[in-house]
Amino acid sequence: MSDRAPTVLVFDSGLGGLTVFSELRATLSGARFVYAADDAVFPYGRLAEGVVVERVVEVMERLIPRYQPSLVVIACNTISTVVLPVLRQRFAVPFVGTVPAIKPAAALTQTGRVAILATPGTVRRDYTRELIRSFAATIEVELVGAVGLASLAEAVLRGQPVEDAAIAREIAPCFVDRDGKRTDVVVLACTHYPLVLEAMKRVAPWPVSWLDPAPAIARRAADLAGPIPVRTVVEDGLAVFTGGAGLTDDLKAALAARGLPAIAVEAMPPRWH
Repeated sequence: MSDRAPTVLVFDSGLGGLTVFSELRATLSGARFVYAADDAVFPYGRLAEGVVVERVVEVMERLIPRYQPSLVVIACNTISTVVLPVLRQRFAVPFVGTVPAIKPAAALTQTGRVAILATPGTVRRDYTRELIRSFAATIEVELVGAVGLASLAEAVLRGQPVEDAAIAREIAPCFVDRDGKRTDVVVLACTHYPLVLEAMKRVAPWPVSWLDPAPAIARRAADLAGPIPVRTVVEDGLAVFTGGAGLTDDLKAALAARGLPAIAVEAMPPRWH
């Protein structure tokens, strides 16, 4: 039974996908997990779309034959909004993506004003704007491209000090009170952001609903994976890095606490360096 347990590959440019991995691990408790971070190139948001596509395909061509996953979860909005069609065409394995939760936000808002907190790359994507046109055309949407919030979240996970003021500056544009409409829903359109959710709640100028996509992603993955045998012994997950330069003792401890005590480096320096 253990030999037939599916392997789920969770992929992100950095460590934000750990928020999705935690939900997947709880939902697909009988699966093996490989968490892969393309830290050699992080962050993806600064890259042109064509470069992102080329890089993700390159990494998948290494990881999929190596780990033979039954399912791949792309735990990154920036990647998903650009690369999913290419990946689905190129590889036989099913992919689950991560897209901004704009439709649920439109259904949830009471004031008619929501904010999409994302990386600059996700904000720029035509895909994101099409979601707004399709599902939120009748409400006010603030598209907020946070330049440094993902890096701040990574720093927190690595055990580095991050001041509340720095997080407050990143999220401030989300909070708009204009024309009788005050922001009441903030979509976390980057998987890194739930890593600092408590800090964001602490520094927010007023309470809002924060939409984290991870539970919905886990449900979709469970639908695709189908029934998984219950195992008495659950294997530890493996964390794979394409660079590994930031593997501090604090980070290793944080990964182990999240169910990823084993670490490997698949060295893949970017070709443009």
